Amino acid sequence: MADQVSTMCEQLVKAVNVIMDAETSQIYRLEALKFCEEFKETSSLCVPCGLKLADKGHSAVVRHFGLQVLEHVIKFRWNNMQQQEKVQLKECAMQLLSNGTHSILEEESHIKDVLSRITVEMIKREWPQHWPDMLKEMEALTSQGESQTELVMLILLRLAEDVITFQTLPTQRRRDIQQTLTQNMDSVFSFMMAILHVNVENYRKMARAHCRVAVAALNTLAGYIDWVSLVHITNNNCQLLEMLCLLLSEPELQLEAAECLLIAISRKGKLEDRKPFMLLFDDVAIHYILSAAQSADGLAILVERRYNFLKRLCQVLCALGSQLCSLVGSDVEVEVPTNLSKYMEALLAFTTHSSQFLKSSTLATWGALFRHETLSKDSVVVEKAVQYLRACMTNLVKIGFPSRNNNPSCMYSCVDFDSDEDFNSFFNAFRAQQGEVLRIACRIVPLEAFQIAAEWLQYQIASPIDTGDTTSKTAEGLCSILSPSVVQWDAMTIFMECMVGQIFKSLEEELPIDQSMELLQAVLNYETKDPLILSCVLTNVSALFPFVIHRTHFLPQVLYKLFQAITFEIETGQDIKAPRTRAVKNVRRHACSSIIKICRDYPEFILPCFDMFYNHVKKLFSSNATLTHLEKSSLMEALVLISNQFKDFAKQKAFLDELLASVVAEWTSDEMKNVLWDPAVFLSFVGADQVVLEQSKETDTASLNRARLSFHLYAMLGVVKRARWPADLEEAKAGGFVVGYTSAGAPIYRNPCTAQFLASLPNLLALIRTQNRLFMPENMSRLSETFSRAHEMTDMEKNMVLGLTQPLLDIHDTPVYKTNLERMQGFFTTLYDNCFHVLGNAGVCLQRDFYTIDGLAEEITGSAFVSLDHVPDHRLQKCPLSIVFAFSLTCSRVFVKQLVQSCPQEYYDSLLCPLLGPLFTYMMQRLNVKWQVINQRSSINDEEEVCQDSQVTQEMLEEQLVRLLARDVLDLLSKKSELNSCDVNSYDFHHMSDIFVEEDMMMDSVQAVSPAQPTEELTELGKCLMKHENIYMTLLTLSFTSVSWKDTTNCHRTASVVCWTLLRQVVSGNLLPEAVTWFFTSVLRGLQMHGQHEVCNFALSQLAMLIYENLRPRYTELRAVMIQIPNINTEALDQFDHRLMDPSAQKVGEKKRKDQFRKLIAGTVGKALCQQFRKEVHIRNLPSLFKKPKPDKDILNSETLGLAALFASTNDGL
Repeated sequence: MADQVSTMCEQLVKAVNVIMDAETSQIYRLEALKFCEEFKETSSLCVPCGLKLADKGHSAVVRHFGLQVLEHVIKFRWNNMQQQEKVQLKECAMQLLSNGTHSILEEESHIKDVLSRITVEMIKREWPQHWPDMLKEMEALTSQGESQTELVMLILLRLAEDVITFQTLPTQRRRDIQQTLTQNMDSVFSFMMAILHVNVENYRKMARAHCRVAVAALNTLAGYIDWVSLVHITNNNCQLLEMLCLLLSEPELQLEAAECLLIAISRKGKLEDRKPFMLLFDDVAIHYILSAAQSADGLAILVERRYNFLKRLCQVLCALGSQLCSLVGSDVEVEVPTNLSKYMEALLAFTTHSSQFLKSSTLATWGALFRHETLSKDSVVVEKAVQYLRACMTNLVKIGFPSRNNNPSCMYSCVDFDSDEDFNSFFNAFRAQQGEVLRIACRIVPLEAFQIAAEWLQYQIASPIDTGDTTSKTAEGLCSILSPSVVQWDAMTIFMECMVGQIFKSLEEELPIDQSMELLQAVLNYETKDPLILSCVLTNVSALFPFVIHRTHFLPQVLYKLFQAITFEIETGQDIKAPRTRAVKNVRRHACSSIIKICRDYPEFILPCFDMFYNHVKKLFSSNATLTHLEKSSLMEALVLISNQFKDFAKQKAFLDELLASVVAEWTSDEMKNVLWDPAVFLSFVGADQVVLEQSKETDTASLNRARLSFHLYAMLGVVKRARWPADLEEAKAGGFVVGYTSAGAPIYRNPCTAQFLASLPNLLALIRTQNRLFMPENMSRLSETFSRAHEMTDMEKNMVLGLTQPLLDIHDTPVYKTNLERMQGFFTTLYDNCFHVLGNAGVCLQRDFYTIDGLAEEITGSAFVSLDHVPDHRLQKCPLSIVFAFSLTCSRVFVKQLVQSCPQEYYDSLLCPLLGPLFTYMMQRLNVKWQVINQRSSINDEEEVCQDSQVTQEMLEEQLVRLLARDVLDLLSKKSELNSCDVNSYDFHHMSDIFVEEDMMMDSVQAVSPAQPTEELTELGKCLMKHENIYMTLLTLSFTSVSWKDTTNCHRTASVVCWTLLRQVVSGNLLPEAVTWFFTSVLRGLQMHGQHEVCNFALSQLAMLIYENLRPRYTELRAVMIQIPNINTEALDQFDHRLMDPSAQKVGEKKRKDQFRKLIAGTVGKALCQQFRKEVHIRNLPSLFKKPKPDKDILNSETLGLAALFASTNDGL
């Protein structure tokens, strides 16, 4: 036996060394690995070999393998071992803990870890029933030295993690261990506290080994503090918390102490139990916290461990602030602490720290303090609010890019962020959060906030422009986005916007009008040729505009400033205009947006200047000013907004006729009709059939044609979106907007832009139809080589779908050059979107005038839904799959949503049913095909197939687009759906709302738990669609098919909201047995696909049980389906059916019934890939410690009941 063990150990040592040798070939390494694994699985010498290899004389790698062998034996062979073998192995393991390691400072951490795992695996199987003295043995080990004490701490920590945190045990075993731990928690906690106290004291005497033990004790405490009763944490006047605060000053222990402190202070529970946490505001505790916080920024060189400590300490302060906000002003009667000022100084120290991450971490706490009903009125908080506003002047400045070294923040950003784009994305979110807290602070000290903003703006106006070391490449002397002046102007602008919005809410009568007008005058007088700074100037003009209401004579100056910016250009000298950069385009767009915003929010104040405004727009249109089609349409949109204030139908109609005369005339001309109705002519008109070299001037005509089309659609969209009748009914009647009343008494309005829209509608529908036909093979072949990929999604759209939203930083603001292909792609995309935007807004704008158009349903079907089958699907063909889905997403989100929302109920049958029926049928067919392709692609496992990166990206894109389209289609069936669990949150999608199903509750997230009985009801539109059998069956088929598509978000929403709501409408009818079987098996297929996800499992199991319970009494076919489920218990199925079918059978509670049904269908639940090949660990239950035995005797026959004795005719006791 001994010789066999020695021989095997020699072979194992060689195999382990081969595996770990970097020079070993892959073949030898695999053979050695196979030998080791086969030994662990099959050898009867595992225990003696493992013990021999674990000897201290071997190398750490060999010892670790030996200990792994012992761990494997305990995990997978323990149940088959004899009791004597278990006792012997346990004694050997305890011996290893006692003297099987080197000294604490020499021993490898992975050896300590595997030793603790071995012990914990035995504890999980034997304690407390078969190993009652385990805790005493652990305590005895600690007396043997620092190494053993550290190992005991690791064992206790891993035990808590496995039992409480990860819950890797069967329920009964976990309950036994947890309850025993809880019963002994007083002694366990006192033991850990004593270990910590003793080793901290010894560490202070420069004993290095004791520092290691103290760290282990703190880590173990952190594993228990999270779940033990708060009494143990707050015992002895919060002795533990006070000790942790003292350790914040110990460099070697402060990080672990802060971790423990954070976990403790973050605990939730009853307010009475959390009241002792207020002791942390006492002098001693707050002194140590404040001292650590104030030294936060004192290091010239970044030390990562020190920085991590600062992060934890910041979180501690924030958690303490959360407890403060919960307790002060509550029923437990906690007063505002006297040391609140010191606490807020510590918080302010982190808010002014160089690290942008630390600054951002404090925002939630500042917001909670400023919102708090009691604390926000405290003089200390008011005083600190002013200091916080001052700190915002620095924090709002975008500095600290990791690639630069011009600020202390850069040093910390190198640790926190991978790239400048990563930092930029973080800072944008951080600044948005700052803005929210800044607005709350402005409510507390509005006048002080105004004064700070005014001083800052005046300072920026007076300061010369500093371009810094990164300048624009467009012209000399211009700034880049990182120039000092730009970042300061940008920060000041945000501060000004936040302040003005709040000052009007806080100071209704004491507004600083005169001072505001001085500021506005200074801004209007400020002249700059730098586009980045000019953009900030325009924002300040918009921010200060609300004050203009009180001084209307400033209005012409404001409009002049904005009109001047619309035509902004950079001149490089000798009247030569530089190429337009992104910053220049943003300035012009910014000016247009500002004008629209002013006209939207203050149209009554702009109305007196309407003639001046209109004349200036006409002058711009007729001049040589190079306005883009978007800028022109924006100005027209602003004019329409002002014209709504005419409140006179005839006058507004006459104005709109004049404004749109040239647009409508050209749009309805014979030339344009010829272009819009014929795909070949259209392609030639826009230049898509021409071979063009980059920067070629031959495309001038085609580019002008594209601009004409874009302008016409933008102009139509602007008018349709903005033209409205007065909101006040009396004003609408007086102005001639009301033409009658419905049978319910609701007024019927007319829109002054109706005539122009109806004149443009035929060509609009023709353009939509033509664009659909562009995908036909003969038209795809007409695309020139230059534009052969013109119908593909742009790179920006692909990135948004894939969730890659971080744009590259253009630090130097280089000119925006687009290739001819990119321009054509952008044109097709925008044109398509705008067509559906116009059509969708028409219902909202025109209402009855739109829905009463003769043959509208046929016209829309013949344009929006035509020629879809000609779009090629396969990714290897010229036109990839993404095109059809890009179309479908645009159509459903932009058009169908608005159409359905605004459609009056009386037009459901004549318009919506003819549209939605074919739409759902087509979508179902398309999606079924696409999911089949995706499933086939996933099932192929050809190891020799090598996919290019572009191919993989294209497949990911197509699959994600299928998911998005599937969700959009099913959003048509439900109210208030969302896209939050997929990684495309940045894709700006509008969701369908209450068109078909009304939910009684909103799903906050995909993890929301469905109600026991679905309570969703059909809307009026849903009831209308139910009358059409073909539509209804399509919806049923679509919803039940979708639960087995590879999309958990869609599965959960459909199973919990849609499926049963639709099916129960016909449950009482005569369904075909084949249909019932298909519905049920569809749900079971969904369980096979998504059952490993608990939230989907719950929804699908609930749906399956509803179907089975409601239809099983009439359809025996359902039992036949159940019988086919793998490993089903037929006796349990018989019992379930008996209770279901027999009215006299004993009924069970709903929860128990659900559990029984879930066990019946458990065989259909699929496993996640990571679980399919995992070797199962089986831990047997031991006799329960805490279950009371049932009484053996018959109580009824053995003793008299109390009530019987009370009412007995004789009573011997009296």
